[in-house]
Amino acid sequence: DFPIQNLPFAVFRTQGSDEAFRGGVAIGDKIVDLAAVAQQNLLDGDAAVAANAGAQSTLNALMGLGNHYASALRLALSRALREGADQALESALVPMASAEYAVPAQIGDYTDFYTSVHHATSVGKLFRPDNPLLPNYKWVPIGYHGRSSSIGVSGQTFRRPVGQTKAPDAAEPSFGPCKRLDYELELGIYIGAGNEMGDRIVLDEADNHVFGFCLFNDWSARDIQAWEYQPLGPFLAKNFASTVSPWV
Repeated sequence: DFPIQNLPFAVFRTQGSDEAFRGGVAIGDKIVDLAAVAQQNLLDGDAAVAANAGAQSTLNALMGLGNHYASALRLALSRALREGADQALESALVPMASAEYAVPAQIGDYTDFYTSVHHATSVGKLFRPDNPLLPNYKWVPIGYHGRSSSIGVSGQTFRRPVGQTKAPDAAEPSFGPCKRLDYELELGIYIGAGNEMGDRIVLDEADNHVFGFCLFNDWSARDIQAWEYQPLGPFLAKNFASTVSPWV
């Protein structure tokens, strides 16, 4: 259950229905249906603007408004949901147990970063036992662009990837299903308000562009990756599926 101090966003609908997906906010074992909030004019000011944006089938419009509006919405909901408040939001509450979820936002781009020296060293040992941590790691951000179109919501199914692998004693690679499927639990960061192409975002302003955080499962076909990653890095071994938690 999510307490009143943590009101995350998601995109949901009634499980098994043909309803349109719409934004919601978790509180305990319920979801505040932002479409119902908007339709019934239950909020005002910046919170109402945010609720209308969040009532859509993805959270992109809400994310694009900037953090001020999302914060205003969370504050208004927190005040309306706390003990002793009036029951104005009662009609907009949906049981979480009856909901199904979609990927919260339309993801236009996705970058996977190495942000732990211990993780980078451990993975490096798989491919370069004698030189696991390359010298640039401690100087520049290390990352690669993944395939945003294969990101799904947690709980989905996907096919085991197939590709080329090469055994150390084989003269040529062979083709077949992955035998070393792996995943890493990572922290996902959704970027909200963007910037013009070519404009840099200074470090002191970076927080203003972060909409929220999620759990992220980075799936990998390690045997395929070991053969294909040189010299340009991950390709088919890393782009067949990634999964995110529904809540941001």
